[in-house]
Formats: sequence, C-alpha cells, structure tokens
Amino acid sequence: MIRFLTAGESHGPRLTAILEGMPAGLSLTPDDINAELYRRQQGYGSGGRMQIERDTVHITAGLMNGKTTGGPIALTVENRDFKNWKERDITPMTTPRPGHADLTGAVKYGYRELRLSLERASARETTMRVAVGAICKKFLAEFGITIGGYVVQIGGVRAELPDDMPYSSRFNTAEDSDVRCPVPQSAEQMREAIRQAKIDQDTLGGIFEVVALNVPPGLGSHVHFDRKLDARLVGAMVSIHAMKGAEIGTAFENATKRGTEVHDEIVLTGRDGRLGRRTNRAGGLEGGITTGEPIVVRVAMKPISTVLKGIPSVNLATGEAELTTYERSDFCAVPRAVPVGEAMMAIVLADALAEKLGGDSIDEMRPRFDALRQTRLSDLPMDNVEWRFGYE
Repeated sequence: MIRFLTAGESHGPRLTAILEGMPAGLSLTPDDINAELYRRQQGYGSGGRMQIERDTVHITAGLMNGKTTGGPIALTVENRDFKNWKERDITPMTTPRPGHADLTGAVKYGYRELRLSLERASARETTMRVAVGAICKKFLAEFGITIGGYVVQIGGVRAELPDDMPYSSRFNTAEDSDVRCPVPQSAEQMREAIRQAKIDQDTLGGIFEVVALNVPPGLGSHVHFDRKLDARLVGAMVSIHAMKGAEIGTAFENATKRGTEVHDEIVLTGRDGRLGRRTNRAGGLEGGITTGEPIVVRVAMKPISTVLKGIPSVNLATGEAELTTYERSDFCAVPRAVPVGEAMMAIVLADALAEKLGGDSIDEMRPRFDALRQTRLSDLPMDNVEWRFGYE
C-alpha cells in the first residue's frame, strides 16, 4: 500500500523520491524531513562530501496547506557538489573496486564506463530513503509508534549494553555520541578505532540496532512468504548500501542454544487479562507477525569498499593488474547508517500498519487502530470444542 521510488545520481543535479500510499490528513512540514536528513549527515568517520552538502528537502506534490492530500508525495534534494562536476571532463574509470557495483554493474548493463555504476550505486541515494522514512515516521507517530537506533559494534569494538537500560535512553544517549553508541566507554574506543583506520588509510564496518516501540500485535502475516514482516524487514535492511546481513532479535545467538533457552514465555501480566512475555529474544515477531513487544533488528555493515590506499584489481581497458584509485568516501559510515536503517524500518512498518487498518485518511484510520485486537483473553475467545478439517 505504501511504496516509494528514488531517482538521481551521486553527483547529478538533484535526488528525487516519490512516495505513494500515504493517507490524507497527515500534518507534515519540510522541517520534519530536514531533521532526519541532518541526522544522516552526522557521524565521526564521514568523508569530505558531508562538508559540502547541506541537505534540505523540497516538497513539490502531495502536500497542501501543511497536510498530505492522499496523492503521491514528490520530494527533491539538491546535490550542491553538482556544480563542481557540471563542466568537468570526467577521467575514464576502468578499474573496478572490489566490494562495489563497478564490475557487476558493467556486466549487468554493458557499461563502457564504470562511473555509470558508481553514480547510481552510491550511498548518496539513501538521502531520499531517509526523506521518505521521515514521513513514515510521522505517520507512525500518529499511532504512538516510535523508532530509534544505535551502534553496538565498530570493527572489533563491541559495546555491552546494560539489560536494564531502556530503549528510549539508548536512543537519546546515542544521539549525544558522534559514533551513535549509547555506552560512553565503548563509544570512545570506537572513535579511536576509526581514527586508527584513517591513519592506516583503511575503512571499518560494524553493527547497529534499530528498534520500534509500541507496535501493536497482529501486523504482518504467516500465510505467504512475502507478507511475513520479519522477511520484509530483513530484506529492507540488506537493501541498504553495504549492508550484508540482518537478524531479528538475537537470532544468531539463539541458534547456538536449546529451545527452552530461547523461546519467550507467554504469561498473564495481571492487567485486564493481558498476555505478555518475560523476554524478547524473538525480537517482537513470531510467525512473521508482530507480538506487541519491541521490534529489534540488528544490521551488519561491511567496511566501505573505497579504500584510500587501494585494493588489487584489474584495469578493464588494459587488462593489467593495478590498485584501485581512491574515490572520496567515508572511513566508517556505521554511525550515519543508523538513520537509514530507522527509515527503512519506518517504511516497512508504515506499509504493514496501513495494510492492516485500511482507509484513505488519518481520521478514518484512528478509530480502526483503537479497535485492533490486543493480546488479552477478552480479545481471544476460544470455541474449545472438537472439530474436523472437513476436506473431501
């Protein structure tokens, strides 16, 4: 129901996005989006490009008098660096960088110039994902749903987060850190690891978590593979540039344990017959459907493929082995990836919520949201009688 497209190149004149399916009546201003665009540009380890760009959005369709109309929302962001490329004679790029789309793009599309891959495959595209995600965050906030994220590992430095540290505190503390880590001691170690990578003319990857709070139970479905919400979330995360893996909850740790050590016990909480969980190792999803617990997704980002000192490759024009040439990039983009992951989660959850609620306007959706079935005994009457399948 909610879908989006982006267009534009890293050094082209502007980036564009069209968001379809947002209901009418949502209050929205450019500042709602610009705040998220600003967050995307912040983080220790970023390259020189972030000193050039001042990302601000222009809304050119789908918003009138401060409210969405129900029509497609069109967004543009200017690339300020375009003026530095507009009249430049471009040096041929013929040596593909391992880890980037240079070679695979040329194989796929028959490019005779590798920059054609680079320009569209650049993570500059995530600017528009964050812009779209900001609108979806605003939509989810209408129903009390919030999303945040933080870094848990950069290179070999892993943060040990206290179990009793609330997610809201993790979000807020992470925003005060230039590596977006909510554990100050670990944040300092991460910063030092990035600093050393700069000295070594290398790059670093890492892991971050994105969490959604107050998501109602019952979103998603178990009946088809493409409607399972955990599959949609993982797919959305690994669609982000340089992301090579994602897990729901503590999935990989769970794989090393027995079932009695993993599955979240269902208990009566004592509040109006409401059911709850003692733990949340499933990350808020069972059978592709939300449980009502926080949705937790961990995402693994590889080191940026553009390395200052070069990586062995082959010049496709000469057939000779040579090192890749440096194309301005980040040394570590993990802190800046957090808002992108939040945006992708917001887009997926907004789609799932809109699918569940139906309706063309926020006013139509609100009473339907209030009437959603909850995980309490009064909402889950059981027939408790014998029956048969009844197939012939």
